[in-house]
Amino acid sequence: MNISYRWLRDMIPGLTATPQEVADQLAMLGAPVDEVIDIGGGLRDIVIGRVISAVQHPNADRLRLCSVDAGTGEPLQVVCGATNVTPGAYYPFAPVGASLPDGMKIRKAKIRGSESQGMLCSARELGLGREHEGILELHGEFEPGRSFIESTGLDDARLVVDITPNRPDLLSHIGVARELAAAMDLPLELPALPDGAPVQELRTAPAGQVTSSGGPTSSHGQPTSSHGQPTSPGGMTSNAGDITVRIEDADVCPQYMAVVIRDVRPGPSPEWLASRLRAVGLRPISNIVDATNYVLHELGHPMHAFDLDRLGNEVVVRRARAGERMVTLDGADRKLGGDMLVIADPSRPVAIAGVMGGADTEVQDDTRNILLEVAIFDSRSVRSTRRALGLSTDASYRFERGVDPAGIAVAAARAANLIRAVAGGSIEPAAAFAGMDIPPTATVDLRLDRVARVLGVRMDAETVTGYLQPLGFDVEPAGDGSVRVAVPGHRRFDVAREVDLIEEIARRHGYDAFPDELRPFRPSSVPTHPLFVLEDQLRALLVGRGMVEARTAAFAPAADGDVELMLPLAATESRLRRSLVPGLLRRVEYNFARGARSIRLFEIGTTFGADTGGGVPDETTSVAIACTGHRAPPHWSGEAEAFDEWDLKAIAADVARALGLHLEPATAAGDVGSAAPHIDPALSFRLAAHHDQAESHVSGRAGRVAERAVDAPAWADDVWVLEVALPRQGRDRAAVRYADLPQHPGSERDLALLVAAGQPASVVEGAIRNAAGPLLESVDPFDVYAGAGLPQNMRSIAFRLRFRAADRTLTDAEVDAAIRNVLVRLNENLGVQQRA
Repeated sequence: MNISYRWLRDMIPGLTATPQEVADQLAMLGAPVDEVIDIGGGLRDIVIGRVISAVQHPNADRLRLCSVDAGTGEPLQVVCGATNVTPGAYYPFAPVGASLPDGMKIRKAKIRGSESQGMLCSARELGLGREHEGILELHGEFEPGRSFIESTGLDDARLVVDITPNRPDLLSHIGVARELAAAMDLPLELPALPDGAPVQELRTAPAGQVTSSGGPTSSHGQPTSSHGQPTSPGGMTSNAGDITVRIEDADVCPQYMAVVIRDVRPGPSPEWLASRLRAVGLRPISNIVDATNYVLHELGHPMHAFDLDRLGNEVVVRRARAGERMVTLDGADRKLGGDMLVIADPSRPVAIAGVMGGADTEVQDDTRNILLEVAIFDSRSVRSTRRALGLSTDASYRFERGVDPAGIAVAAARAANLIRAVAGGSIEPAAAFAGMDIPPTATVDLRLDRVARVLGVRMDAETVTGYLQPLGFDVEPAGDGSVRVAVPGHRRFDVAREVDLIEEIARRHGYDAFPDELRPFRPSSVPTHPLFVLEDQLRALLVGRGMVEARTAAFAPAADGDVELMLPLAATESRLRRSLVPGLLRRVEYNFARGARSIRLFEIGTTFGADTGGGVPDETTSVAIACTGHRAPPHWSGEAEAFDEWDLKAIAADVARALGLHLEPATAAGDVGSAAPHIDPALSFRLAAHHDQAESHVSGRAGRVAERAVDAPAWADDVWVLEVALPRQGRDRAAVRYADLPQHPGSERDLALLVAAGQPASVVEGAIRNAAGPLLESVDPFDVYAGAGLPQNMRSIAFRLRFRAADRTLTDAEVDAAIRNVLVRLNENLGVQQRA
């Protein structure tokens, strides 16, 4: 959101803070300023120039010789190529020696034989727009030689404010000024219309009538309901004079107001208005359009001006019909969908509600009568339409976040009077208004004890009232140590609960004003959920393995998800992911594209399955890893080896141990391929909940990524992945047992065993542990041999067994007896013999 510093000063009399101080204050109020731009910083050398005469250049058909009064006492000759230079008009003038924003310095020069003593500037050359076909003409009375930025109001600063989606009230100057005025204890007011133009109030008429009878009225004469919202006594149709407004779908357009202004004279805006729009980054168009844009940025309420003679006297707010098309103001011919809300005359659409007007009814040079539209449109409808059309505007941006319905009459009157001030004409006093009552804003009981408990600082009712009332909240005592707070219309979208009010109090009090000492507190008696504990344990484990945690979006292409999104952000991400691995592989490809070879990523996130009968998608928390490249960082001492299946298996074993699972080989190609199509079945295994394969419940799979599943360059190593689902309730942590360090030496024995080629080493290791007895401390495989000297289809696996007793030094006889028992059991149960 672009905010003009001068505009803020006009709204806050007495504001003396510098632009940077204003930016710092806004940051403390929860609206950080991304940038402070000095708009006139590069225009200090530019002055006002009045063209005295303009004649054809004697030696060039496309150039003109202009005599310019720049306040020096003598006219200056300037060679100009623009065709819009008019004698008697005012233009920005760069004298000899002046510098332009792009760094160009103006020098005296001869052009086609004629001397040029300066330059008349276009908007583009001044950095005030993109127009460069003609010189920037200034409209109004100016003094030649005076500073251009001071004369036009461009001695200003632009504050680029970062507004969060929950604060649509800050998408206007009045919203930002309200916050600043409250924080600085200064008054807040709307700037008066220029030249002391009188303000005409509006009134709305029920159907078939010009005025209403009885009932309360707003400050602008508009009939209101008991809670102060405009009503439509004639239902969803309203007549005012010869104008009829009909709303066919009140769910998406609850209110629509039409103001007629006759005998207007479209033309360039006065310079104060044009400069104010330039200050917030807008391009001036015409006095009527600029007036609506001015009020949009001033009050935050979008509006649109139609050429009444091209529109007709009947306005219909309805859904688009099948096959309807229209050309919008940007010149695009757009096909309308049946769920889009449009503004129409009796036969055709003339505007896309809340997004953009149509070219057929836009205000043009010959427009004499206009219809000013000020309405409320449903945010979801505007968002859906904007996405479908790929069209975003200032109006749609505000309607999507919420526009205050209580401000519709104020915005209409402000815009109508401003149009009359800058374009002439007469406002018809009766405005057509159709719509229904808007639900009232919340009234919240705020307990002072609750404020003290949440913020740690006790505040009385007077202090709370002093914080809330300047922001527009009505505060009344409610007894029993509480106050009753009525939420203003401009805060209906983000304040509805007691805690929301406490947040407002904290902002006004100042986050930096709260004490920073540690105060007494009571730890929570609620234990951390076991799943969160398990996630932290896995995170520490994988980070310790040298991995980097990734956070990928849950949105996925149709091929990677089962749950379809109703309103996807992009056509290529229309589903919720069923697996974490595809997202990690896209991150691997992203790194490959930037020359990274060694990549180690992991993610802990949610995956989504199809609805299993509960009416909502099935959600599972999973952990996944993706690794490729070198096992260790390259070093001069030797060549780095590539990450391989043994590295993956080591990580998988750690993960399985943390989850209480076991590693198992994949039983068939289809066992992996159907559930994990990105994994090559030839190099894969699975993590199961039971060691007995006949009863195992597969929780995860791991292996090498198939070539077709990842777009890898020729120099890349194999990519390895693992994904496993975490138990929904986490895993109870086993009690930690402490034991004294051993006081007696251990005894080791190495066994070289002949094992069948298809026999897993883990099965042999398990048999050794079961047979060795309680003195066995550890068993580790340390060598594998297959080749000459061994029987066919056999291999040799060497295990190192360590025995130890806690209370004595073991004898050779005790250890030898345990080894004999191990060899007997291995031969009987597995057919494994000791290698000679």
